[in-house]
Amino acid sequence: MRITGEQRRRRLVAHQLALGVDLPGRRAAVSPEDVTDRLVALHATDAPSVHLAVLARVPGLTVDDVRAALFERRSLVKVLGMRRTMFVVPRSVVPVVHAGASLTVAARLRTRLLKELATLPTDPPVADPGALLEAAQAQVRAVLAEHGPLDGAELARAAPLLRTAFLPTTDKVWDVRRTLTSPLLSLLSAQGDVVRGEPRGAWSSPRHVWSLMSDWFPDGIPVLDEDAARTELARSWLAAFGPATVADLKWWTGWNLGQTRRALADLDLREVEVDVGPLGGDAVVVDGVMLRGPEGDGGLEGLDDPAVDAVVEQHVALLPTLDPTVMGWTARDWYLGPHRPLLFDSAGNAGATVWWQGRVVGAWTALPDGEVVWRILEDVGTDARAAVAAEAARLTGLLGGVGFTPGYVTPLYRELRATG
Repeated sequence: MRITGEQRRRRLVAHQLALGVDLPGRRAAVSPEDVTDRLVALHATDAPSVHLAVLARVPGLTVDDVRAALFERRSLVKVLGMRRTMFVVPRSVVPVVHAGASLTVAARLRTRLLKELATLPTDPPVADPGALLEAAQAQVRAVLAEHGPLDGAELARAAPLLRTAFLPTTDKVWDVRRTLTSPLLSLLSAQGDVVRGEPRGAWSSPRHVWSLMSDWFPDGIPVLDEDAARTELARSWLAAFGPATVADLKWWTGWNLGQTRRALADLDLREVEVDVGPLGGDAVVVDGVMLRGPEGDGGLEGLDDPAVDAVVEQHVALLPTLDPTVMGWTARDWYLGPHRPLLFDSAGNAGATVWWQGRVVGAWTALPDGEVVWRILEDVGTDARAAVAAEAARLTGLLGGVGFTPGYVTPLYRELRATG
């Protein structure tokens, strides 16, 4: 069975972008929890992206709706998981990500941190890296238990071992004095000891607080078998992102090839051919997989419905930096086309993108006053440009005069911010 690029783009619109409308076999999403569940996880490294990813998919939702799900209901939780990346996942998925991805990440972070403490110059000198690391973790837990949520700077003042500094070893501009605070909090997050909480100030602020995970899960994160968790994570990802390649899943999870294959081995899969070539270019067909049953085959069988036609033909979206759809696959030409150099930074991080009919056609940003500005990179016609302008105006209204600066700067972002 061969899945064309056009079929993949139609499924992308129906199952990942146009979530606020009813479609055959799928009810409309009505909450931030619905959106996150459909996408498995939302990227949360860049503070505004979680809110913006939700607002792009369900027009009736607001920034306050997302905040309530994150910090009042706590039905969505920030976890350090796949690829050592901060994600937001549904509360029920936390144990799956913890066992299937986070624990492996934590082991790697611990090994790296111990090596740095043993080999790099520090202030003050560290005689026993293992003892220092255990004492610093205990200090953070004790401070949070006594004082409640604190940001990184407040933690460093209350837990003096966090002020242990790594000293520069070269004259490179990036090689600067850095403290133990950030890497230790990453380790504690991956271990499931702490959780990233609400930002200080505006919703888009990168200055967030940390809490003990026990404040969110009083009985601890439920323990799952790691292999079973990986299989469940693979199933959820394929339901949202399939049909796809094994390489796509391996990249998204950060697993090695053996772990990826073992996770897929316990699923009921159909082997397919998927086109990863760009729109308008030659087909590039590679081996892929999809789930059997309603989550897999059913998602394709409904794509020829007239209701899907109507949605796809007029669909526009302004997706944020590191959006889960933009970053969902490692082979991206089938929805990204030739625009990668302008829309990604040198490390492979996606900037904010403009979408039309299931493919990337431009970029956007918000100015300091909250006005959304955009640029189209190809001829999409007057109807598409009008739809983008209307979506930009809608998003400007939702931002309420509050702009933000993304954490990842792309070439086109610089141009947009300079010209307004």
